[in-house]
Amino acid sequence: MTASELAAELEVSVRTVHRDVEALSEAGVPIFAERGPLGGIRLVDGYRTRLTGMTSEEAQALFLSGLPGPAAELGLGTVVAAARLKVLAALPPELRARASRLVERFHLDASGWFQAAEAVPHLATLSDAVWDAHRLAIEYERSDRTVTRILAPLGLVIKGGVWYVVARTEDQIRTYRVSRVVAARRLDERFERPDGFDLASYWTESSSAYERDAPRLEIVVRVHPDRLPRLNAVIGERAAAAAERLADPDPDGWLRLRVRVDWPPEVPAVLLSVGSDIEVLEPVELRSRMVSLARRVLERYPDVAPEEKSPMERSADPTAPGATPTREAAPSDTLAAAGVSRAGRTG
Repeated sequence: MTASELAAELEVSVRTVHRDVEALSEAGVPIFAERGPLGGIRLVDGYRTRLTGMTSEEAQALFLSGLPGPAAELGLGTVVAAARLKVLAALPPELRARASRLVERFHLDASGWFQAAEAVPHLATLSDAVWDAHRLAIEYERSDRTVTRILAPLGLVIKGGVWYVVARTEDQIRTYRVSRVVAARRLDERFERPDGFDLASYWTESSSAYERDAPRLEIVVRVHPDRLPRLNAVIGERAAAAAERLADPDPDGWLRLRVRVDWPPEVPAVLLSVGSDIEVLEPVELRSRMVSLARRVLERYPDVAPEEKSPMERSADPTAPGATPTREAAPSDTLAAAGVSRAGRTG
């Protein structure tokens, strides 16, 4: 083909064609241009790429980036497997061996522990609509009711094993959790994607805003040093890392912390999961909510007598009669484990 024909086919300028031909030639591709009436731009007969431009690190990254679980949920499990086999076959022998060893020695599992995968029966319908730019009619389950929405789906995102669909509705771009879509129907009407919309950039900005703008509550608690790791687990690493240790003396040697926790309505249940080795000091309203919740729990078991502690529990309780003496964990030990600095907030 001539440069003019290639430019017309690719919808670029002749100058761009010549520039790209030169770049390919410098990269080792046997492409050349012949002058004259029968000339043009040609590849050497029988040439076939073997991905020789790929480095060993790039080959490893390619095979480590695959997520067979999400691909299967999208209906692409066999397609991804076939594509990997084809790429593997096209690699030079030395890169093929490194890629094969990586697959044998590394496995990526993005789901969390003790979390069953969410049911996403309508993911395929959403995916098809995203690919073909068709509008969707969905039934979406909110916390208080089920609502109907007409969406222009712009993309799908998986975060922590959870699928989300990013869509435009009523001139706004919003995010919906796919597992809460209880019905989905693809419409015949197509839509135009917003100019310049970038899914990755939108998700980064949206996620940051969600975490930044989440409602928070500042609380003061006293906690047994041995239970600090548990408190760290239930309030989250970010809140634990920003916790401030207060210098107020405690008669029982417990730690006093000032913490900012997310989602105030959920705080009482979260803190009660730490057990009896934590006490809320401030605010007073939260103390009242803790007591109210604890009483409602007790009311569920009106005929059940409190169970006596087992010998093991008594030996682990330093205040129990006959308990085995143990070294009390130094505040610095448990604070370090939870990421809390002695001077106050961590850097």
